[in-house]
Amino acid sequence: MKLAFALALLALPLPAMAQTAAASDTPRTTVSGLAYIQPRDWTQTVDGPSTIFASPEGTLKIAVVEVGPAANAGAAAAAAWSKFAPRANRVVRLVSPAAPGDGWDERANIAYETSPNERATVSALALRSGTAWTVIVTEGSEAVANKRSSAMGLISESLRPAGYQRENFANKTVHHLSPERIKLLRDFVAESARTLDVPGVGLALIDNGKVVWQGGIGVRALGSPEPVTAHTKFMIASNTKGMATLLLSVLADEGKLRWDQKVTELYPPFRLGSDEVTRSVEVRHLVCACTGLPRKDYAFILADSGAPASDTFKQLAVTQPTSKFGELFQYNNLMASAAGYLGGHLAYPDMELGAGFDRAMQTRIFTPLKMRDTTFDLRVGESGDWARPHGYSVDGRMTLMSNSFNHLIVPHRPAGGVWSSVADMARYAQLEITKGVTPEGKRLVSEANILERRKHNVSLGEDAWYGMGLMDRIESGVHVVTHGGTLQGYHSNFYVLPDTGIGAVILTNADSGPALFQPLLRRLLEVVYDGKPEAAQMIAPAAAQQKASTAARRSRLTIPGDPAVLANLAAHYRSPDGLNMKISDRNGGKWLTAGFIEGPVVTRRNADGSVSIVSAGPGSIGVDALVGTADGKRTLAIRDSQHEYLYTEAL
Repeated sequence: MKLAFALALLALPLPAMAQTAAASDTPRTTVSGLAYIQPRDWTQTVDGPSTIFASPEGTLKIAVVEVGPAANAGAAAAAAWSKFAPRANRVVRLVSPAAPGDGWDERANIAYETSPNERATVSALALRSGTAWTVIVTEGSEAVANKRSSAMGLISESLRPAGYQRENFANKTVHHLSPERIKLLRDFVAESARTLDVPGVGLALIDNGKVVWQGGIGVRALGSPEPVTAHTKFMIASNTKGMATLLLSVLADEGKLRWDQKVTELYPPFRLGSDEVTRSVEVRHLVCACTGLPRKDYAFILADSGAPASDTFKQLAVTQPTSKFGELFQYNNLMASAAGYLGGHLAYPDMELGAGFDRAMQTRIFTPLKMRDTTFDLRVGESGDWARPHGYSVDGRMTLMSNSFNHLIVPHRPAGGVWSSVADMARYAQLEITKGVTPEGKRLVSEANILERRKHNVSLGEDAWYGMGLMDRIESGVHVVTHGGTLQGYHSNFYVLPDTGIGAVILTNADSGPALFQPLLRRLLEVVYDGKPEAAQMIAPAAAQQKASTAARRSRLTIPGDPAVLANLAAHYRSPDGLNMKISDRNGGKWLTAGFIEGPVVTRRNADGSVSIVSAGPGSIGVDALVGTADGKRTLAIRDSQHEYLYTEAL
């Protein structure tokens, strides 16, 4: 009774203008009864119809504004801004619908114009229940938003209309995957892939720990009749991380490591930019996304090819944490790469780091699991039955791409370099269901050490946590183990419902593929638990949003580029870190080469009058560089949310 009373007090609405700080994630309600969760360490102020959250840094604010009736989402967002920041005068760049759900009858995302020099994140999410609109307005530091994305997600994901009860499948009857239910899932994926412009999909379905269907939908490449099969190879990107931590689990069984052992005891050269964090890192922390190190992918995207595996440790030695150890979820590919190379070193200490890792994965994981299509070898991956990557062109057409960009992962391959098929990934997912026993009944890894990877290290938002190369979440009352993977033109995911023995694996060969993943999980739960049919209504808005986003991006670009800007570019730029960018003439225009990024150069005039050059090749990843000068020399600045790479003309 005391606990129930305490929880009831926490959920009480706060009086007007009251300000509170949360010592932990705290359920609350607004004056009108909207339910939400206030993130740990964030302060909250209630001002009439607005509930305003401020990050611990004070440079990022999220306002939940209860607008009431409005003509549409755009009008609701404008009304919210007038209450939250009436002098902001933000220019709308894009309004795109999102699927209804969680009690909201209508949802729309609103993006606003910002300039690179602001380094700001500005957005709104308009939500309608009945005739009343509520708008979540976000404004503030882009760097803070990046490192506090989990808390931001917690606010938006937990916000629900007064009195709304979430659908809960806990303790509901489980309907196993009969041929009829399998067909429902296959048809859903096939139809959704067509709507989302995904040329090819590998799909596997598991029930009672056994594969009940596996195969392909669509083609390996646009313009080719070759179908995707169960053995078509895709790059699975970050799903490699869970396989690398599976290697660590096997090595823990062999007595070669302890999860709480300091990494420097096992590999003395290991260093981070902070000596304090270096001393704190245990084996379990290498893939926990909780050490405070930010994402630093441009460090290897923009690097020249040919780096050795040891480059992972070189890059980590100069990477500084931007949050406290264990405080926040911050995804770092280099740390995951170090975890795999540590495993390879422990298994084969006399071999070069990359070779030792490759051999350890083959002998400890791939061969025992009979994953015969799975490899780190690019030559093998890009031969025979393999899917080609696709992405949207600058004009919004789904386009076949070269795979050369994805070669960037080779020096850091434990973080995302595996090629695999849906047949092999199904065997990997089966191992999660059986807690370490292969489909043939042989124990590959102890139950204790395979489950260690699922332990909750850091929160990902509402009812979701990151373990070690795996995510653990509660979806509609159902326990789900999952992870995704993203490279240019390749996107993968798998879902395991460990309490039922049911699972699904999906591999796609297009940048629009991720829009299918959450709907697939929802459809799986609908089929298994006879849930409300909501998955289908998620697809059309996702497709519309992708097309609208591409069109909005195109509208801001000058194609061909501004002649005056292009004529003033230097031929060669270089950063203090030794990164190179070259501008050359090709096919009557300018062409950019920066590490693994290549493409024609176009220009964009920003909201503040500054100018950027943009690589306009197809795909989701490119260069967006701010044109400038420093000390009389021409410069180009590339920024991710927490780093800047400044290039100066090389004479």
